Amino acid sequence: MSEDRHSQADPVELITDPAEKAQREAENGVRQFKEAIEIVRASIQGAGGKFRLTQSIILRLHQKALEGIHPLAGTYRNSPVYIGKSNHHPPAHTEVPDMVAEMCGYVNENWHMSAIHLAAYLLWRMNWIHPFADGNGRTARVVSYVVLSVKLDSLLPGAPTIPDQIAADKSPYYKALEGADDSWKRSIIAVADMEAMLENMLAIQLLKATQEAAI
Repeated sequence: MSEDRHSQADPVELITDPAEKAQREAENGVRQFKEAIEIVRASIQGAGGKFRLTQSIILRLHQKALEGIHPLAGTYRNSPVYIGKSNHHPPAHTEVPDMVAEMCGYVNENWHMSAIHLAAYLLWRMNWIHPFADGNGRTARVVSYVVLSVKLDSLLPGAPTIPDQIAADKSPYYKALEGADDSWKRSIIAVADMEAMLENMLAIQLLKATQEAAI
């Protein structure tokens, strides 16, 4: 897929200067990831295995990514959204809250499944729902990473992290999304390609940590 796959919604952003927006996005990206790490740390240290993915966690992470950039930071979209260079048409905004709740329910009810599967499912499903006017990809990647980390009961070491690896080369990511979208047209949850991608990226991240520790 092209690198041009992105959300297209009503242009109501708070920052119009491209350089200023890029700077704020970079700063917010750091804030969002720090928030994600705090969620993971609190979950593996204090939840006693009782972590549950909730809409409030997702909205909290989205707010960090879009604060000062978009007026709907931390809230669901209130209008249609389109995805450039994609055949998928996200659902109506009125359906978003129920669909996100259903997505969280899938993760919580299937917590016995592998960390990779749950992370892959989230990465696909959040992009399929496209619950936000902007920041869908960033938030999907960090929410997926949070669930992966909590399920593995670890503050995963190493860099580049999985979200950073995806951001560096989105082609395999987009291809996996489109494949899962096609399967869902037949009401089949099939995220094997996404799982394979995440397994490879996790190995790269952890290998880097091992190499650094050996120095």
